[in-house]
This record gives sequence, structure tokens and C-alpha cells, in this order.
Amino acid sequence: MNSDDTLPKREDDIKSRQSGDDNSYRSILKGTSAFGGVQLFQILINLVRGKFVAVILGPDGWGVSSLLASAMASIQQFASLGLNLAIVNEVAASKDDPGRLSRALAVGKRLVMATSLTGALVCLLFSVPLSVFTFGSGDRALWFALLGIAVFFSIAGAGLMSVLQGLRCVRRLSLASLVGASSGLVFGVPLYWLFGIHGIVPAMILLALSNFTFYFISVRRELRGHPRARFLWAEHRPLVRKLIGLGVVMMASSLIGTLVSYAISAWIRHAGSMTDVGLYQAANSATGQYVGLVFAAMSLDYLPRLSAASADRAKLSDVVNRQTEIVSLIIAPIVVAVMLSTPLIIRVLFTGEFLAVAELLRWMAFGVLFKGLMYPLGYISFAREDKRLFFWLEGVMSNMMTLVLSVGFYRWFGLVGLGMALVADCSICLLVYLCVTRRRYSVVYTGRTALSVVVSVVIAGAGFAASFLSATAVSCALMSTVLVISLLLSVLRLLRLLRK
Repeated sequence: MNSDDTLPKREDDIKSRQSGDDNSYRSILKGTSAFGGVQLFQILINLVRGKFVAVILGPDGWGVSSLLASAMASIQQFASLGLNLAIVNEVAASKDDPGRLSRALAVGKRLVMATSLTGALVCLLFSVPLSVFTFGSGDRALWFALLGIAVFFSIAGAGLMSVLQGLRCVRRLSLASLVGASSGLVFGVPLYWLFGIHGIVPAMILLALSNFTFYFISVRRELRGHPRARFLWAEHRPLVRKLIGLGVVMMASSLIGTLVSYAISAWIRHAGSMTDVGLYQAANSATGQYVGLVFAAMSLDYLPRLSAASADRAKLSDVVNRQTEIVSLIIAPIVVAVMLSTPLIIRVLFTGEFLAVAELLRWMAFGVLFKGLMYPLGYISFAREDKRLFFWLEGVMSNMMTLVLSVGFYRWFGLVGLGMALVADCSICLLVYLCVTRRRYSVVYTGRTALSVVVSVVIAGAGFAASFLSATAVSCALMSTVLVISLLLSVLRLLRLLRK
């Protein structure tokens, strides 16, 4: 046989090995740890920035900064049309096809530019109404007009980040995120000191601009030498519709989730008290601070791998199983650690007055375990571009179940009932997702994955049960024992998987 005839096969073997490496346990852990570290660093940066705002500007400045940040986040969420994850999905699926990738990048660039300009124009044209709605008068209209600059660079930067995420450029994405956040802090804080509350918007602009700059440089370097495609409406219209369709479905699902969260808080205030609302939000915040790192890291690393394998059901099932196995090994020790350190968490993040939320926090931590196990299944329909199923599962079914269970359990059991509702909600959703994904996409747990899931639930359940013992010393000793066992099992299992 001519040696030239073997070249295509060798190239296919290389691509196959590369694809397999993307879904190796080592690659999954590398991506999760890298993005988790970035998320932790950004949380610390935000804490430092918040401390400077509190010290330099005082409570009034903190309030102004929070209101402007909330307004900017809302405008950005609607103006971006949820395109970020849609771009991640398309870029990841096109990574091995240069022509398709060029088209995806051309369309993504045009759509991100359009949404960035839309966000900026909304701030400019509605600056007076936004000022009246936010601050009760039109005196701060100039702030919102200038905030449009920050919105523009934030949406554009998020679009560039989506490209890096879709290409799975872990190192470049991590570095750009770290440098951008640090630069925003270094150059933004002096503005608070020099201009007081009038430096808040310029600081937000600098943060958005610094993030955009480093993402832009990273994307240019990553795509150096890659063929480019011109945007042609007649040719690219189907892809435009496809990305906007996926993005709008994602945005609608997020909007329903936001409305449900608001409705739950409103119900708690109506049926209970503002104190219960504050305690519930504190428990949510405390749980998110610790476990949210895992979810954020998964969303950055997992979706691109899932999208790349979405066309092959066998590969898709393999990606889901490996991700679920890693999640079960990571999240169980975190959940037990949160249960054990609940009083310390409350005292560090809040004050001793919030200790009444300890039992609720333990219930919510246990519920987050099932939420983590559900997470890898929830993205399958999005990666497969099954918009209707994604909307009804993620947007409607999941959120309506959260609303109904939260309202009912709070009425029956009070504040702790909200934690019970989370456990029931995530457990039921996990079972529903397992049934739906098995029937529609032939995705099933392997025996090894199922065993990891069961072990993680049993371990977290043991720690959860120990937390209810009346003798505090015995309870802490048992939870500590469960935590050590959980850590040992997870570390030994992860080392064994890495050797494979």
C-alpha cells in the first residue's frame, strides 16, 4: 500500500485521540479546577472592590453602586438575547470543521456587535426613565447614558469569552479573566477615592473595557492564521435564526427563573415576614458562595465538550457519564463540609443574628447535591439544539415545580420548608431528566457512574442525618468523620481515574 494512502487514516486517528483527550478524566478535572480557580479569584476581587466601595463611599455609595450594577446586569441580560451560550454551542460543534467554524465566528461577531449597540442605545435613549425608576428623579440620567459604554463592552467581552469557551482555550480564557478582573480593580478603585460616587460609573466602564481588551487579544491570538468568512445575510440567515432561536429560549428560561425567585420572596413576605425573606436570601447567598464555584466551572468547561459530541449519541452519553462521575466525587465532600461549618459560615458571611438560618442552610446544602447531579443532564437538550424540550424542561417544568413546592412547604413547615422544597424539587427533576434523556437521546448511566451517584448521596445523607443530633459535640464528630471518609474516597477514586 502506498504510504500516502495511510495519511488520512493517521489524521483521523489523531483527531479521534484529540477528541477523546477532550473528554478524558484528566481534561475534565483540569478544566473544572482551572475555571473554578478563576471563579474563586473573581469572587475575591469582587469582595475587595466591595470593601473599597464600603470604606471610601460609605453605605450610600454602596447602595448607589448596587443599584447601578443591578440595572446594568438587567439591561445586559435582555440586550444580549442569551446569545452567549448559543455561540458557545455552535463554536464547540464547529471546532473540527474550519469552514463551519469561520461561518460561526462571522455570524457570532455580527450578532454580538448588534446586541452590544442595542444595549448601549437602550441606556442612552432611556437614561431619564431609568434614572427616575432607579433613583426617583432624572438627576442621574447622565450616569445611565455613560453606563451604556460599560454595557457595550460587557456584552462584546462576553461574546469574545464565548468564542474562547467554545474553542476550549482553558489557559487563554483563564488568563484573560484573571488579568481583566485585576486591571478593573487596580484602575477602578482610585476613581472612587478621587471622585466619590461620581467615580462609580467610570470604574464600571474601566472594568468592562479591561475585560473586553484581554478577551479580544486572546481571541486574536487563538485565531491567528485561521481562515475568515465574510458575513453575507442571504447565506448566513439560517445560522442567524438558529443562534437567535437558541439564545432567546435560554433568555426566556432565565427570565422565568428570575420571576419565580421574585414570586417566592413575595410569597414569603406575604405569608410570613420580611425577616424570613432576609434569612432565606442569606441562606441562598451562603450556599451559592461555596457550591456555586462548581456550577460556574462546569458551565464554562462542560457545555463545549457536550456540544462537540452532540451529533454522536454514544459520545454524548460518554461525556455525560464522565462529567456526572466527576461531579459526584467533587460535590459530596463540599456539601458535607458546608453542613459541618454552617455556624462558622453564618458568622463569617453575616452575623450571629442569622444563626436561626442554620437548619435551613443544611437542608439547602443537601438539596444542592441533587442539583449538581442534575446539572450534566440539564444541558443535553440545549447542546442538541432541542429548543422546545429545553424550554419546557428548564424554563417551565423546573421553575414551576420550584414555585409550587416552595409555596407549599413554606406554608406547612415554615422557613425550613424552603430547604425541604429544594431537596424535593431537585430530586424529582433529577428523576425526570433521567427518564427524558434516556428515552429521547439514549443517554443512560453506566454501572460505574450509577455507583458513584449512589455513594455520594449516601455519604451526604449520612452527614445530613448527623447534623440533626441534639448533642452538638457528637453531631460535629460524626459529620467530621463522614467528611474525612468522603474526602478519602473522592481523592482515591480521582487518582484511580487519572491513571486511566
